[in-house]
Amino acid sequence: MQKYLTATIVLLLVIAGCQRDRDRNSNSSLQNTRETKKQLEHVNKLLVEKDKEQIEAYIKRHQLLEMQENKAGLFYLVWGDESGVQVETNDIVVLNYKVSLLDGTECYNTSAEKPKEFLVGKGGVESGLEMAVLLMKEGQKGKFILPPHLGHGLIGDSDKIPPLAILVFDVELLEVIKS
Repeated sequence: MQKYLTATIVLLLVIAGCQRDRDRNSNSSLQNTRETKKQLEHVNKLLVEKDKEQIEAYIKRHQLLEMQENKAGLFYLVWGDESGVQVETNDIVVLNYKVSLLDGTECYNTSAEKPKEFLVGKGGVESGLEMAVLLMKEGQKGKFILPPHLGHGLIGDSDKIPPLAILVFDVELLEVIKS
């Protein structure tokens, strides 16, 4: 199904490009641009809805009914000691994580010997992962489901994460280093 949606997006982009070239010298160029924008917004809405359906099916299948969704579309479940230090922007976080696809295929996994470390709010990791750690306190664990727009988007990572992949992050927040 994702291949069909990807092909649809590519086709719409090609059509939009052809229309744009044909209408460059025409007064209807602005109208065509608006129409193309509407078409792309419609396709994007369909993709987001399809992703949400798949995520909700995963949640039901794995009995993660306590999972919540934020306004950006990140699904999250955090548990563990709530007395730890709260993560804030500009903190350095040290964590272990496993990244999988919805079908359970493992993409990446840190090890106890080499946890992941990054500066929150400065990019360099998936935007959904940054949102996720901001929901956590030191010592907590969490499960986060990132739709493609919060993960690797239309193109994947050109390695283990395919295009339009929904990602499941299992995270253990080991340390928060305040800036």
